[in-house]
Amino acid sequence: MTDAPSTAVLFDIDGTLVDSNYAHVDAWWRAFRATGQSVDAWRIHRLIGMDASRLLEELVPDMSDEDRDTAKQYQAAYFAEHMPRLRLLPGARELLEAVAARGHAIVLATSAPENELVRLRELLDAEQWISVVTSGEDVEEAKPAPDIVQVALDRAGVDPSNAIMIGDAMWDVETSAKVGVSCIAVMTGGVGGDELRNAGAAAVYDDAAAVLADLEDGPIGTLGR
Repeated sequence: MTDAPSTAVLFDIDGTLVDSNYAHVDAWWRAFRATGQSVDAWRIHRLIGMDASRLLEELVPDMSDEDRDTAKQYQAAYFAEHMPRLRLLPGARELLEAVAARGHAIVLATSAPENELVRLRELLDAEQWISVVTSGEDVEEAKPAPDIVQVALDRAGVDPSNAIMIGDAMWDVETSAKVGVSCIAVMTGGVGGDELRNAGAAAVYDDAAAVLADLEDGPIGTLGR
């Protein structure tokens, strides 16, 4: 494929393009209660976007493996209740269109399970611009392990120096840095700008709409130059 783009923009979805982080918080909070655990919602929110097994290890280190598996099942069921109510964040679809128009490969670099990914892609309605998609089926461990970003780069056939990641959590920033990819952060996941900058974000914006407004002058504008 000689016409394949040599540059790529990797997008996290949850909290970056779709307003879903607080739905994940609620699902985990209810899952913990269902398994006899009491975990404050703010502590859960701090770890949204992290690999589920790591999240459980951080929040309930004494929980048995059996109960952790049960908690994951409850979380998936409770989050499924939220899926019909999920919505796109401001500028999400427009940003995908604009980035594709600049000739960059659009890569959805997410570790969401397949059933959730189907709903997220329906919301985005952007298949004509998407070059590569990852899911939780592609890796054994999600962010902050670097695997999902590495898989995304390999499938896109793009060097890390010619790619940019866009995400909403410290885990996106840390993960992309591990494979040499610069990361733009948005605050729509509920994480403050200072934390994202301290994690190493190249730039921080309110949301996808703000990234779009600064497309020419921001980091994406220099990609591939």
